[in-house]
Amino acid sequence: MKVPEIFGSLVFNDAAMKERLPKGTYKALKKTIEEGKSLDISVANVVAHSMKEWALEHGATHYTHWFQPMTGITAEKHDSFITPTEGGGVIMEFSGKELIKGEPDASSFPSGGIRATFEARGYTAWDPSSYAFIKDGSLCIPTAFCSYTGEILDKKTPLLRSMEVMNVQALRILRVLGDNETERVITTVGPEQEYFLVDKEVYKKRKDLIYCGRTLFGARPPKGQELDDHYFGTIKPRVSAYMKELDEALWKYGIYAKTKHNEVAPAQHELAPIFDSSNIATDHNQLTMATMKDIADKHGLVCLLHEKPFAGVNGSGKHNNWSMSTNTGKNLLDPSKNPRENIMFLVFLAAVIRAADDHQDLLRIAVASAGNDHRLGGNEAPPAIISMYLGDDLSEVLRSVMYNEEYTKRKDLIMETNANVLPNFVKDTSDRNRTSPFAFTGNKFEFRMVGSAENIACTNTIINTIVADALCDFADELEKIVDKDNIKAAAEELVRKTLLEHKRIIFNGDNYSEEWVAEAKKRGLLNFRSLPEALPHYTDEKNVKLFGKYGIYTDVELRSRTEIILENYSKIINIEALTALDMAKKDIVPAVTAYIRELAETISLLKGIDEDLVPVPEVELLKKLSRLLSCFINRIDELDKAVVGARDVEGVAENAMYYKESVLGAMQSLRAVADEMESNMSAKHWPYPSYGTMLFSV
Repeated sequence: MKVPEIFGSLVFNDAAMKERLPKGTYKALKKTIEEGKSLDISVANVVAHSMKEWALEHGATHYTHWFQPMTGITAEKHDSFITPTEGGGVIMEFSGKELIKGEPDASSFPSGGIRATFEARGYTAWDPSSYAFIKDGSLCIPTAFCSYTGEILDKKTPLLRSMEVMNVQALRILRVLGDNETERVITTVGPEQEYFLVDKEVYKKRKDLIYCGRTLFGARPPKGQELDDHYFGTIKPRVSAYMKELDEALWKYGIYAKTKHNEVAPAQHELAPIFDSSNIATDHNQLTMATMKDIADKHGLVCLLHEKPFAGVNGSGKHNNWSMSTNTGKNLLDPSKNPRENIMFLVFLAAVIRAADDHQDLLRIAVASAGNDHRLGGNEAPPAIISMYLGDDLSEVLRSVMYNEEYTKRKDLIMETNANVLPNFVKDTSDRNRTSPFAFTGNKFEFRMVGSAENIACTNTIINTIVADALCDFADELEKIVDKDNIKAAAEELVRKTLLEHKRIIFNGDNYSEEWVAEAKKRGLLNFRSLPEALPHYTDEKNVKLFGKYGIYTDVELRSRTEIILENYSKIINIEALTALDMAKKDIVPAVTAYIRELAETISLLKGIDEDLVPVPEVELLKKLSRLLSCFINRIDELDKAVVGARDVEGVAENAMYYKESVLGAMQSLRAVADEMESNMSAKHWPYPSYGTMLFSV
């Protein structure tokens, strides 16, 4: 296999457009992509025809507008290219109008009250900045999605808006600092994707995995991740075959799949791509997650993307590596060899620091989900407290700025291996902090809190917007400077003032420690431990004003999103609770009862033969399981009542909090008893595959 030959072969990318489109059409389309210029319908018709011909050559028979509604996954409605002709035949046609606009039924997508059920009309609008591709015999056209009345109903539109806002504000800073060459600034993202693989036949026997994506019951196996032997370990042949096919599929879609390895937990793995623009990276990550599941099925596996599919072992995240780049190839978060004198880097860094401190609530909201609540703060992922890691060397640079102290540049640190056959090499200026939520890692920030199943569009919309807001204020101040010779000094003073005001957000220590929780509280940092605590702050007045100022969300759109997310949380917990009750009543109680009966019959049989033959351990086990079963049935009743009680709680925020405190709490109590019963029962009598089987059977 020659990777360069297959890479992007299923994508109508720049090379395909350049080859197939007339020069004038290609130039007009590039102008639309690069400068956001509107596309004339005559140009769209030519593009559509060429796109269709290319798709037909690759075996496609249908096209679909591929969009990202508020469900968190992608959506698509497929139409064939066929058009009837006289005599009962067909021809294959595709117009510019069909390319630019689609009309899916919007009534059944989440809208947070924006749309009534009977108001069905919605529109998809082509996003030419993201290339069309072929999947399963259909030409997939990335699009945005909005309602008939104009409100946005998707996750892509706000992201595109935030990228444009960032471009405008970043260019203002560059201009005032003397850069007159850069024409565009884009935000870039490289989302590392963690996931679990389990055997499909084992998966089919677990109702909780099928309905909820995570296990609701399960005693810990004798071995978990204690030995750290899975992390970066040898990849098993079955998994290796899966990864190989996954890489090939992603490369055909033009996705820069770069790194693959075993992760910390048994059966856990990671795939990391090379960074791309935030928009493309988001589309590619959605396509990656779908492809992961498709390829797994071919190998008799199931790919689990839930943040915490198994209790007691590490869950899965999606590290969002975020930065800013110019069209000239400059990374604005690159410190260069002398960061103390790199005023442009310091200004952009200060903007990110201010943004993170001022908008801790929004960064926490950006990663809030029912699944991620199980992961954050569990000493496997960052805590729910937002802080930033900069490393010792960069912290010293900023300290010298804050307090007008002399900064002595560190000399290259040579790592001496002391083995003749091994080369000595230059160490990085700081270590990596794997416990930090928002860590600077050389020339980007790694936002480690994002959940593995989440669409990264919302996260990056928020990061772009809050940083752009800081840059806007910086530009307002610096543009007032009349004497351009004083710009650098004014910019440094601005950085100094910003750092002094927002230094509390910087923490280079262990974010897992209890001491940090206490210290963060002293600093006045927020600690929203769960989604129901965080989400109501989405519509705080300051946030409504922020998003409204830059046209990211209207007040109505923001409130609708808040309602959708809160409702979704309650629905997820409700489904989990009903699944737990179903498993408990229909499977676990009958299984334990049968085992108890078998024990009792054995004891009775032996007792009938000879009183002295009655085994004391079996009798004690019988008593223990009988007590546990009685307790379990009581816990079932408690969970039943908790689920019913949710119907009487009014208000989406109040309902979500009730599910967290009452329903989720009752589920955890039920699970504790079930897991103890599993630990004391014969494996053949327990109705579900064990944790050991699920984690180690592939």
